[in-house]
Amino acid sequence: MTGISLWPLICPVSLSLLLAMTGVALPQGYQQSEARQNDQSAIRLNVDLVVLHANVQDRRRIPVSGLSKEDFQVYEDGVLQQIDSFSHEDIPVTVGLVIDNSGSMQPKRAEVISAALAFARSSNAKDQIFVVHFNEHVSFALPADTPFTDKPAQLKAALSRIASEGMTALYDAVAAALDHLKKGDRDKKVLIVISDGADNASRHNTARIMDMAAKSEAIIYTVGFFDKDDPDRNPGSLKQFAKATGGEAFLPRSIKEAVPICERIAQDIRNQYTITYAPTNTTQDGKFRAIQVKAGGSRFTVRTRAGYFAPSKP
Repeated sequence: MTGISLWPLICPVSLSLLLAMTGVALPQGYQQSEARQNDQSAIRLNVDLVVLHANVQDRRRIPVSGLSKEDFQVYEDGVLQQIDSFSHEDIPVTVGLVIDNSGSMQPKRAEVISAALAFARSSNAKDQIFVVHFNEHVSFALPADTPFTDKPAQLKAALSRIASEGMTALYDAVAAALDHLKKGDRDKKVLIVISDGADNASRHNTARIMDMAAKSEAIIYTVGFFDKDDPDRNPGSLKQFAKATGGEAFLPRSIKEAVPICERIAQDIRNQYTITYAPTNTTQDGKFRAIQVKAGGSRFTVRTRAGYFAPSKP
């Protein structure tokens, strides 16, 4: 499936490349114009494509596969949209593992490393993975000349560089990871955030990070290991990240649940439906457009992005 970004939605590409990537036949009435600059030819299309990655579960929360395009309905601000392209394939992703490195994580270090490696083993072999550590500072764990890896040994070495100490700059870490995701060339972008405390050291605030997440392509999964007696306990932000981007928030009672949770996240990513549509509302007003996806009537639950921000006029 295509790597067309959700933000910005206007993506000038060659007509042949767009059709090759998406399999989308352009409806009548769409216009195109040719321009030549610096001896290079380009075709610009006034087509906005919204790309959604959706998970479907039945009432027992078991993933549902085998659905067809006709089983889905997509609504934008309550208005039914026409689905342009549809697929259900295991495609490679760019994944950021955002790992809390604060002092309170020291007793959980071994389990977190095991969980991250379990995720990698359960993922597509062509995934691009990077690791972000954070306490009051944010750092990238792979070597400077290695932005991503698909090698288990290299990933294990990066994860093992954790030296848990200090405070928690969760929002700064998510901001850095969202920015690094843009360097990946896989069709889907995912962050997995593992933390055991609320933010108490970031320069970014909740509103700023939520805005960045909503305007990104990223699907954010969060895993929060909170002590019920922790005065800084704030699982709400982790839930917000996940809900806004179509991911899922996990709040396990024990660190021993880390490995099965990360394995489940890997399977969740590999079992997504990809849907594209051209919005009927083409107004470039920069406003938020709410998205709702239904499948199989009321029998199934669909999880995807909460919406997107329309582009603004130049």
